[in-house]
Amino acid sequence: MNFLRLCITAAAFGLVVVSSHGRVAMAFPVDGDQTALPVSTELNEDALDRPREVFRSDISGSKSYLVNLGNLAFSSPSILGGVAQQAGMSCGTCHVNGAGNAKFFMPRMSTRPGNFDTTGPLFNPKADNGVLDPVRIPSLRGARYLAPYGADGRMASLHDFVRNVIVNEFAGSEPSPVIVDAIVAYLQDIDFLPNPSLGPGGRLIGKISESERRGEALFAKPFPHDPGMSCAGCHVPSGSFVDHRQHDVGSGGLFKTPTLRNADFNAPYFHDGRFDSYDQVVAHFDSVFALGLTAQDRKDLAAYLTAVGDGTQPYEHEGAAASLKEINDFATVLGTAIPAGDKDVVGLAVETIGGELRELTEQYPDRKNTSVSGGGEERMNARGALKEVVLLLRRIEIEVGDGRTADAAADYRNYRYLMAAAVPSLLAGAEQWSLFNPSVHDQHYMALRQVLQSRRVAR
Repeated sequence: MNFLRLCITAAAFGLVVVSSHGRVAMAFPVDGDQTALPVSTELNEDALDRPREVFRSDISGSKSYLVNLGNLAFSSPSILGGVAQQAGMSCGTCHVNGAGNAKFFMPRMSTRPGNFDTTGPLFNPKADNGVLDPVRIPSLRGARYLAPYGADGRMASLHDFVRNVIVNEFAGSEPSPVIVDAIVAYLQDIDFLPNPSLGPGGRLIGKISESERRGEALFAKPFPHDPGMSCAGCHVPSGSFVDHRQHDVGSGGLFKTPTLRNADFNAPYFHDGRFDSYDQVVAHFDSVFALGLTAQDRKDLAAYLTAVGDGTQPYEHEGAAASLKEINDFATVLGTAIPAGDKDVVGLAVETIGGELRELTEQYPDRKNTSVSGGGEERMNARGALKEVVLLLRRIEIEVGDGRTADAAADYRNYRYLMAAAVPSLLAGAEQWSLFNPSVHDQHYMALRQVLQSRRVAR
């Protein structure tokens, strides 16, 4: 829950909130004029199911310090510019767990859910090109295989792409080389979801339907007007279904070839997200390139794309255990940064982890929230434990700032102990009354919507 969502939730129940910098902030309605983002922005942060993130380093059983630091920075609003920081937005807001955010919508910056104008006026007026030309928010799975970067393929390296997003698109300060390297390491570690239907060379294997088989043949078939072209000529099956080049496919310019791996979960499609389904994509190519496909051919190609774009366990339920696992991964960087006296990394970690812990706290509504009944003591114990570790992190930051790294190391050990034992137990004991419980979640947001609706009617 970023600061915007926290204020929205509090506003609905007449509360005040505390910002990530510790200041008391007056709550405001989502449809008011004090929001950092355009009214009716949708970030999809109340979703209970989130994309599953698979890492290459999972094979070795442990992530490196650099990957964890990159994941931390990717999730931190502090590396971006003023408006994004005010709204609590991070790279992870658009790229949830490294995947795309198909429900992201921002008035004046999006034309539909799932796209965003990276050269618009809101986040960096200096980068505004004066045209509303949003691009689809892509998944970052398998990014190490997918150069060049950007919808138009203008960035040859992930390093250049990451720096451009921070500095030019979101008006952030010039990042340190280690932060850029860390984010690149994190992105390169995100893997595709495994697809048991794909064998060596990207060929379909296993129990494949006849329609999928026919679609695979059509995918490799030369185009009638140019025998040198085919779908497989650009989406090379043996190369993660990309050719690392840009093409004009009748959509308004030169854009890079997107991967088809895990594409079942990457809608909307095309550089600007204009299409919602494979059927629409196939129909576009049939029309623009005069392929002469029959109705069955179109169905077969869509069936093939669906088989190629599949992946195992694409989503996982958001819960306390999943949140704590990510937070604990973030906190591992403190084990290296504290002994080194690295104030910058410790500060980044404390701010980001503190924000995540405060977000987790809001999943356990306090007694003032009348939309939740029962478990009052359990919820207060969970909230209290989370607030305690936030204070402990803040003490660690102060100690490192004062050069007392031994004291900071001792408090870090205490933090790890609490996060391994007491905190998980208290959160588990209160989870049935938390927003992780679908029925409590739905009741909470129904009450929120009713409050907002009543305010609109009263105006």
